[in-house]
Amino acid sequence: MKSIQIQGSIREEVGKKSTQQLRKKGHVPCVLYRLGESIHFEAPEKDFYKLVYSPDVYLVTLTLDGKEYKAVMQDIQFHPVKDNIQHIDFYQVIEKHSFWMRIPVRFEGVPAGVTEGGKEIIKHRKLVIKALPKDMPDEIKLDVSALNIGDSIRVADLEYENLELLDDPNQVLVLVKSPRGGAAFALPEDELAEGEEAEGEEEAVEGEETEAAAEGEGSEEASEE
Repeated sequence: MKSIQIQGSIREEVGKKSTQQLRKKGHVPCVLYRLGESIHFEAPEKDFYKLVYSPDVYLVTLTLDGKEYKAVMQDIQFHPVKDNIQHIDFYQVIEKHSFWMRIPVRFEGVPAGVTEGGKEIIKHRKLVIKALPKDMPDEIKLDVSALNIGDSIRVADLEYENLELLDDPNQVLVLVKSPRGGAAFALPEDELAEGEEAEGEEEAVEGEETEAAAEGEGSEEASEE
């Protein structure tokens, strides 16, 4: 897993007034959750840009007042209007303890159904995974080349050694939709024949109505003359 270093200072005060003051100076209030305790700290907002505005996931080395902690980012809050970072939660990574992270999914290949006119629909680009630090991947690679029209891949279809998937097993990650959003299967021949007959009858009726209308218009013109 990729790593990044961030230096911060442990907060002595954690009230609302203190939080507002540190945000005004361009710092972000954060919490590092450990086993049985939590540490409140602050760091410059710009130091989090590489961690936050990236599709990659990182193992973070937090240096707080000279002491180092290995951690991962687990939650972040943004200002609803300004969109700047308001708060970040970190979780300490301990070698012998499992932890969870949202890991990006990389979809590889072109689905077979797409070459037949179908459309690939990606529903989710991240998976919540629980694992030991040594087993946590940077990303999950998912080969979609075998998907035909109407096929999909759900969380329940995936299985990886030493990884626990925490998302809903029925959650669809990717699917191949039929053209124009229609059904992903052909109608039986007898139903198709009946449909064609019905269409032929409708066309005949429409033709008769058109001819009758034309004759009516001709009669009206003759009467006016």
